[in-house]
Amino acid sequence: MNDAAPRSVGAVTPQRAGFLEPLILKAGKTLASYELVYETYGTLNAARSNAVLVCHALSGSHHVAGWYADDPQKVGWWDNLVGPGKPIDTERFFVVGVNNIGGCHGSTGPASIDRATGQPYGASFPVVTVEDWVASQARLMDRLGIERLAAAVGGSLGAMQAMQWTLSFPDRIGHALVIAAAPRLSTQNIAFNDVARQAIVSDPDFHGGNFYAHKAIPARGLKLARMLGHITYLSEDVLMEKFGRVLKRDEYGFNYDVEFEIESYLRYQGNKFAQVFDANTYLLMTKALDYFDPAKEAGGDLARALSAARAGFFVASFKSDWRFPPSRSREIVRALVASRKNVTYAEVDAPHGHDAFLLDNPHYHRLVAAYMDNVALEVGAGERRTPLATAETELEEMRGYAGRGEPREGT
Repeated sequence: MNDAAPRSVGAVTPQRAGFLEPLILKAGKTLASYELVYETYGTLNAARSNAVLVCHALSGSHHVAGWYADDPQKVGWWDNLVGPGKPIDTERFFVVGVNNIGGCHGSTGPASIDRATGQPYGASFPVVTVEDWVASQARLMDRLGIERLAAAVGGSLGAMQAMQWTLSFPDRIGHALVIAAAPRLSTQNIAFNDVARQAIVSDPDFHGGNFYAHKAIPARGLKLARMLGHITYLSEDVLMEKFGRVLKRDEYGFNYDVEFEIESYLRYQGNKFAQVFDANTYLLMTKALDYFDPAKEAGGDLARALSAARAGFFVASFKSDWRFPPSRSREIVRALVASRKNVTYAEVDAPHGHDAFLLDNPHYHRLVAAYMDNVALEVGAGERRTPLATAETELEEMRGYAGRGEPREGT
């Protein structure tokens, strides 16, 4: 990376793109028109070759980096990774963040007005999939004059989108950074998602998804869904280190009020989330997670499914992530090697569980920076900033190239 200290992209302004061309969804429904809210950072070069799409996870948005002039505390969710001198360096790359269809941060979603009825879509908003999101993102790239992405990057559900880009538009993407992901959800993960959805739909204020008309918020259901999710995003070690069995008071109260610090923390997180996130969006996002399975149409053969890809891959996992454990990332790596794709794999020793992909881990960030250095060289976006010896050391944890067989495990 460069010698200057990493900086923020500064104050940013969301932009809005409207599309009148109908979008036919995988579920068979059609969105006659829709809007996408997005942000951009950096400058698109003359060759239009340095664009990087950042795909968000379940509760993310288009606000990837920087802050808003009228709300300086609202910092982008991946500000530690995206910016001048940072691993995804906006002095070299033109970075695009977009709020997916079905979201609740400005793009067309359940709370948007359906032009056909003049009322919010609510429960009538169609189910969307990762494939649908990628199709709409490609239309946004068309609007921005970007024929080919240097890379698509994401963690968790965002990583699934980056992977899908290589399958839906193999000629339009150079690299996919697939972080803390899985080729499809495990049975346990599907179960977690359904429990969360049931908490929402059983809330009396949900009103079958049409709670807007009742001027209600299914806050209790959203709170429980977020509390459950939050537990799965953190490792047991982090929970123990942060909260242990510390009591709010000196003695047990022998009641069902908050007694332990962890209870207080989870309820606070749940209450906060319920005030800012849309319940219908939560249902849509978790269903998109459940449905993602690129191997399904290839008879369950992931290697055959990935054979259509032409991109290079960076796959990273975190040892303490028990929701999307390293074994699931290694499934992706083995399939890529079997289909003779270039893939670099990193298994990072970080204690934070699934949330580690969002946090400022120096080793993880050096790995991303070294890989993006190679991407920058490839698309003519500047000279190498990570010393070559360092880059090779950082990227050798687990590397599999076409024809070299099974990748080796690293530390």
